[in-house]
Amino acid sequence: MKSIAELDEIRRKTLEQISLRSNENGIRVVVGMATCGIAAGARPVMKAFMEEISKRNLQNITVSMTGCVGACRLEPIVDIIDRDGNKVTYVKMTPEKTERVVLEHIVNGRICSDLTIGAEEAKK
Repeated sequence: MKSIAELDEIRRKTLEQISLRSNENGIRVVVGMATCGIAAGARPVMKAFMEEISKRNLQNITVSMTGCVGACRLEPIVDIIDRDGNKVTYVKMTPEKTERVVLEHIVNGRICSDLTIGAEEAKK
């Protein structure tokens, strides 16, 4: 840091990131971040969600993490929970898939059915 302006910019960016993790009144994006999820790539998935939501300047969306959900073979797992408490579980997520989920599901309300746990289980 070389100036107060740089410090203010760091503060602003940090507060934006915190707000992505602390809103309880809107849509929640919950990323499984247990050891199995992290090993499967959950950190880049969570980062991609935060970046995509921020890039689109979406409001009332919380991005948070949870521990093990008991389906390690399906990691990274992401739950999207709407304002009414309805949950959709996306499995085998990648950073590339997050843009589609944000645009289609979060912005336009259309579930990406082919990426859900139901579609994955139907393949068996």
